[in-house]
Amino acid sequence: MTIGRHAICFVVIAALALFASHAPGRAGSAGEINAGVRATLDHMYYTIPGSRSLGARAAGILVFPTIVKAGIGIGGEYGEGALRIGGKTAGYYNSVAASVGLQLGAQARSVVIMFMTPDAMASFQRVDGWKVGVDGSIAIITVGAGGSVDSSRVSSPVVGFIFDNKGLMYNLTLEGAKISRIYR
Repeated sequence: MTIGRHAICFVVIAALALFASHAPGRAGSAGEINAGVRATLDHMYYTIPGSRSLGARAAGILVFPTIVKAGIGIGGEYGEGALRIGGKTAGYYNSVAASVGLQLGAQARSVVIMFMTPDAMASFQRVDGWKVGVDGSIAIITVGAGGSVDSSRVSSPVVGFIFDNKGLMYNLTLEGAKISRIYR
């Protein structure tokens, strides 16, 4: 086998192992999802100054503690999370997306979506299978020069944070993801 084939085999095995540990068939219980949501919000509030005050202004916060994405030419991603309204869980959701193109590998990330207005929140809850970019757009937040979020300058009705264990991620999009209600 050539070195290239060894690398491809390694990536395929790693991607399958990563997907197997987070596969939709092994759905999280309500308690597991809630624990992940709390940990993700705590991590975000601790590492991104200003995000707590932004969250306090939000009509609702949708949190996906882990969205796993993997692919070799054809890719997919999946994650489960919860919608929090007033600090309490108001429902459970999954995020699913597929892609075709030049891609090889796997990654895990966390996503936090804040609905900043009651109208944006109601619009999300009204649609079964909310598609990012079709049913609503999300303004991805980037950290300012001081390393914090200036919540007074956020004017979009729906904002999102995408981060991994190293911190806030840039130049990523949630376009094409379908978010649907699940029952736990």
